[in-house]
Amino acid sequence: MTKDVALDHVTIRFGSHTAVDNALLTIQGGEFFSFLGPSGCGKTTLLRCISGFIEPTEGRVLIGGNDMRRVGPNKRPTALIFQNLALFPLMSVAENIAFPLEVRGVGRKERRRRADELLDLIALPGVGDKKVYELSGGQRQRVAIARALAVEPDILLLDEPLSALDLKLRHHMRTELRSIQKRVGLTFIYITHDQGEALTMSDRVAVMSAGVVQQIDVPEVIYDRPRTAFVASFVGETNAISGKVASQSGGDVVVDTPIGMLPGRASGGRSYAPGDIVTLFIRPEQLAVGEAANAPSISCTVVKEEFEGSVRNLFLEDKGIPLRLSRVNSGSEGAPLVPGQVVKASYNPEKAWALPATPEA
Repeated sequence: MTKDVALDHVTIRFGSHTAVDNALLTIQGGEFFSFLGPSGCGKTTLLRCISGFIEPTEGRVLIGGNDMRRVGPNKRPTALIFQNLALFPLMSVAENIAFPLEVRGVGRKERRRRADELLDLIALPGVGDKKVYELSGGQRQRVAIARALAVEPDILLLDEPLSALDLKLRHHMRTELRSIQKRVGLTFIYITHDQGEALTMSDRVAVMSAGVVQQIDVPEVIYDRPRTAFVASFVGETNAISGKVASQSGGDVVVDTPIGMLPGRASGGRSYAPGDIVTLFIRPEQLAVGEAANAPSISCTVVKEEFEGSVRNLFLEDKGIPLRLSRVNSGSEGAPLVPGQVVKASYNPEKAWALPATPEA
């Protein structure tokens, strides 16, 4: 049975710099869990702390309920896949996969049997005698996973493993990684700055900024109901409209903005006082051209329209406030809108979130 990983008030400092600040969370056994955030937010530092390469300044890392303090990387039930994969170019694929077993003194015949078994698992049967440089980027990625699995860890740690691949291959490898994780049933802890990777593959996501875990939830909630302005602005595209709270009734809030009184929702059950400065976040796909019954609308001027294959992005402006509207390219949108044209953009206030304004957002 795979093990839970608990971060118990983990703080990591390097001199006067706090890389991770009071991280408190539990990753369930068998879960695909991602840490998502920009470069320098502390996510890789946390991964190295879980793997044993860094000790926490404060707090504890628990794996399977056991405190990992002073337990080295080679003694933990984890395996780490680095960003550059670190495969050995002069070894065959099978030798690369079996290398950790060789270090542990496993015999040649058993090493090869295990390597072939893992090649079947990652859907690369019969390539064991090839050299690493003969494989594609995606195939090398799968070989690195197989090598990590050779030692039968309880937890697989992945540090931005897809960042060097081209876009199409990254999309393909998302599916492959998730499929492998489901087949082996291990806990995968994944580090990424790519929101598409995190939302597509993960059971849950922790969004980080400046060493702080801002929100932990399933991907749909992270995207649809952000708890902080940073999460709303970092995860996905959004329209951010600043203003002051005019009124609040229950979870409904009205924000006085430069482009009018705009209704929305107070995220996370917050209570605002009149005059509180907030930002109203509306996703581009939540805006629609034209007025709709019982829906607020904004009168905008068209700046430009961009074709992006499956969607068309309409860039609008009202009193200097830029807005972006995205609509599915179904072929039935009618004539393209032209710069300077005035249109109404309506939205569902239940999908607009008023959040305290912060500098980082």
